Amino acid sequence: MNHRTAFPRSVAAPVTTRIPMADGVELAARIWRPVDAEEHPVPAILEYLPYRLRDGTAVRDSITHPWFAGHGYASVRVDLRGSGDSGGVLADEYLQRELDDGIAVLRWLAAQPWCTGRIGMYGISWGGFNGLQIAALQPPQLQAVITLCSTDDRYADDVHHMGGCLLGDNLSWASTMFAYNSLPPHPDAVGEDWRAMWQERLERCEPWIGLWLEHQRRDAYWEHGSICEDFSAVRAPVLAVSGWADGYSNAVFRLLAGLEVPRRGLIGPWSHTFPHLGRPGPAIGFLQECLRWWDRWLKDTPNGVEDEPMLRVWMQDSVPPTPAYEERPGRWVAEPAWPSPHTDWRALGLGERRLLAPGHEAGREELSFQSPLVTGLFAGKWCSYAAGPDLAHDQRQEDGGALVFDSQPLTEPLEILGAPVLELTLASDQPQAMVAARLSDVAQDGAATRITYGLLNLSHRAGSANPEPLVPGAFVTVRLQLNDIAQHFPAGHRIRLALSTSYWPLAWPAPRPFCLTVRPRGSTLHLPVRSPRPAEDAVLRPYEPPEGAPPLPTTPLAEPHHDWRVVRELAADTSTLEVTNDAGRVRLGAAEDAGATVVGRHATEWYRSRANDYDSVSGETRWVRSLGRGDWQVHTVTTTRLTSDPTHFHLHADLDAYEGEARVFCRTFRRSYPRDCV
Repeated sequence: MNHRTAFPRSVAAPVTTRIPMADGVELAARIWRPVDAEEHPVPAILEYLPYRLRDGTAVRDSITHPWFAGHGYASVRVDLRGSGDSGGVLADEYLQRELDDGIAVLRWLAAQPWCTGRIGMYGISWGGFNGLQIAALQPPQLQAVITLCSTDDRYADDVHHMGGCLLGDNLSWASTMFAYNSLPPHPDAVGEDWRAMWQERLERCEPWIGLWLEHQRRDAYWEHGSICEDFSAVRAPVLAVSGWADGYSNAVFRLLAGLEVPRRGLIGPWSHTFPHLGRPGPAIGFLQECLRWWDRWLKDTPNGVEDEPMLRVWMQDSVPPTPAYEERPGRWVAEPAWPSPHTDWRALGLGERRLLAPGHEAGREELSFQSPLVTGLFAGKWCSYAAGPDLAHDQRQEDGGALVFDSQPLTEPLEILGAPVLELTLASDQPQAMVAARLSDVAQDGAATRITYGLLNLSHRAGSANPEPLVPGAFVTVRLQLNDIAQHFPAGHRIRLALSTSYWPLAWPAPRPFCLTVRPRGSTLHLPVRSPRPAEDAVLRPYEPPEGAPPLPTTPLAEPHHDWRVVRELAADTSTLEVTNDAGRVRLGAAEDAGATVVGRHATEWYRSRANDYDSVSGETRWVRSLGRGDWQVHTVTTTRLTSDPTHFHLHADLDAYEGEARVFCRTFRRSYPRDCV
């Protein structure tokens, strides 16, 4: 990345301030703006997050916000209520209180003498969510949105559920926020009040997974904040961005199809990260793309962004399977609209373990299968946060426990763009069941690279608002939509469809073991085939190289360590997926800056099961978070464990907080939640 130091407008030193809310709570904010902004006011860009601006996102903020300021904007980073250095308590995701606070921040910014009153919201993940959600409330100050790695549907396409199945990342994410919420504000920001504010946070800090398990079907809790309930409510232009290794790429397609405002979609090969920092590569000059969007909608600059293709995506080339890629080969392609007029559906029937080309008669024999519980150990994470080693591994290790259908070797290349759809006619011998469907690119040496996948809780076959158990033995026809993807299949390769009855630990298993029976004659795989347009693709405007402002200097004090281990103990017939995410310890300053804050973060997750005992599955996490500066040293330890039996989920969590070596708070949670068609 090119770290720029010279900009069109000189940037003042960042200002740390507090923004008052109507109830007296103050939100911490950091503002970068041109030195002459009071004489020549500028639009503002707001990033609104719970991830601690002082010590959590400080490095990435230093790359982005001064860069925007140098191009004529006031770039503002605000901690949500109850997070970082802000007052109050953070009780859950996307509460109305959060959105109301966000609107109050917009009003405050618009009233500042250095602001023109025109504001854009920018953010990844949480900040991408609330940008869309606040836009749907139509505050007049908000006139453009850039949303990255976010969703329009909090139930169907977020970290909690997929196809009505409970995701393993639901536990992982709840544990992440349990740890974040246990941390205090910094004394440098709030003075001696820090300890009282910390005590209030600790007393009200609970594992959010319990709240989420109280809402296992799509109800008003999930509808709140899901802008898909009324796309027309969004009046601000939207640039929606994601990556194929991210968990949120499907939302880009729905936003393009559903919104009525000027909108554009961009999907690269990246994981859950910004495209200018993108891995797998290639990264792009994303801040330059953002600037074009802001200039058009916040400054009325006629730069033609509204005339460009509605969707640009990275068409991925075939690659050998591996859980980590530095670069993902491919090329940029574009579509003028979505749904695209250049995509046609190709229907492949199911035969005797074969995918059948159009015109071939489907198989007549019913096919029954029951996967080993551990089918899914090599599935990777629902959402890749580091682009490895958390991606799917060679699918041959999963296919042995699945019902597999292979195409004949392709006689010519094939490209798909969009969401494959699988229609299945099937029956279950139990009232609660699920099916996982994987689409793989099988090379001539047999290596299988997963391209896309989908899950369906069969009780949710007609929707997740009112799930209905199956009648054992009765055949039903269901529709399973796989994740959207852009993929090139070379000639000579095969397309593989694999079906399994388990995908643990990516998804929580059904209450009891079950067997599915598929009728091939009533089943079809539909592929969205993109017609080749090499001449059009070749003349797309190229992206500039990545650039940003110089990052905040840091000094590593303990090296980071990331690991992803599958452990099989054959004598006990137990399997464990162990995920280590150790960010080490870092001083947020140069080596000689002894007064700078030191940050530590270590997380470990374990997902365990024994043989095919569905009652043995468990997910467990342990987080250690630490902050220090001189004599001020604090750390917290949070653990969360989730187990289940056929009727209930069981939660066991602990929170311990330390000032120096003295434990100043501890609390244990023990709760059970009835399973509700999950």
